[in-house]
Amino acid sequence: MLALTTALLSLAAVTRAQDQVVQVGATAADQGGVFQFIPPWFNATVGSVITFNFSGVPGNHSVTQSSFSDPCTQLDTGFSSGFLFIPPNSTEGFPTWNVTVLSEDPVYFFCAQPAGPAGPHCFNGMVGGINIADDNFTSFQNNAKGLLANWTASTLVPAVPTGALSGSGAAASAAPLVTGSFVAVDAPTGSLSVSPSASGTGGSSPTSGGGSGTSGGNAPSPTGGDTGAAEKGAVFSAVAVVMAVFAGSLVLM
Repeated sequence: MLALTTALLSLAAVTRAQDQVVQVGATAADQGGVFQFIPPWFNATVGSVITFNFSGVPGNHSVTQSSFSDPCTQLDTGFSSGFLFIPPNSTEGFPTWNVTVLSEDPVYFFCAQPAGPAGPHCFNGMVGGINIADDNFTSFQNNAKGLLANWTASTLVPAVPTGALSGSGAAASAAPLVTGSFVAVDAPTGSLSVSPSASGTGGSSPTSGGGSGTSGGNAPSPTGGDTGAAEKGAVFSAVAVVMAVFAGSLVLM
């Protein structure tokens, strides 16, 4: 009976917040190269905290919210970490930034760094997503990479993002944590109270083109879409079964 109870409690636990660590940037020696988020996409429930770890060495990246149809432009109501400079040979104490998921809707983000001999980082595929499907991410990344073909340093340079805590479907409560020799530029200021609503819709609703991707080629629905009611049902079902098991054991005793 103990094993059954443990299994049922574990089932209920999977519906809780799914915190995730995302590496920002990599090295030329890493599979996939420098311009990537690791993992690039994932699902997360409302209330999950996403920790962006700026551990790509050397690096000068941002985490900036965009939309499916315009992958390399900051969303008008989108969050942005600002740029975090990571010196060569850095080994520890990397800057981190926590973003809380406020909605089950897709959240798209990119690195807004416009400089570099290879072109803007986003044009090289440095994009990511929360609550999007694999084929959705592939289309989103291809939209970004397609911009590189027409890029020249003098004619097409992405706008520098504005540091922002509040976003569409996700938000941060404070600026990135930066210590030691690391440098933050255009980082957000102040603080924000982040508390997902009980309904799961979050503290900020998506703007047009900010999450659904319908204007960018009918992006597929997220694999984790409309999970709020199902997850709550799973919790209550699991708890009910556990209580029934305990009640039965008391009768047998």
